[in-house]
Amino acid sequence: MRSRYSIEIMAGLFLLLGVIALMFLASTATDMGSKLGKEHYSLSMRFLNVGELKARAPVTIGGVTIGAVRKIKLDPVTFEALVIMDINSKFDQIPTDTSASILTTGILGDKYVGLEPGGALEVLSDGGEITITQSAIGIEQLIAKYLFSVDNKGS
Repeated sequence: MRSRYSIEIMAGLFLLLGVIALMFLASTATDMGSKLGKEHYSLSMRFLNVGELKARAPVTIGGVTIGAVRKIKLDPVTFEALVIMDINSKFDQIPTDTSASILTTGILGDKYVGLEPGGALEVLSDGGEITITQSAIGIEQLIAKYLFSVDNKGS
């Protein structure tokens, strides 16, 4: 009898540890704020099309994550997508002529924001805006462009 209860207690503990491990994994995988650190500043950008870009998507320079998208909203006047991102304060020397593109990881992967620094001596500060942007290109647009270019050449 005693060995049966000890097996049940061990199985229960094992299950409890598994649930705790899953909760820890879920909280660390979704908490981009801890990767940014306590100190960060905000920048904004405007795009005609953000594609499937989502909040908490990474912001990178040269493949290194320096921040995350905080919010995406529609400007009611210009009908452009306004993307607000938080950048780690360690990266406070981003030039004012930096360009931003919405890129895809792999062929059909998640969207992220890629920054390409310019050569200006002035740097962006908290609340600054990146004005040189390139919108997301959807796979549908590429296929349509290819199909219409083949059709025009064949005619």
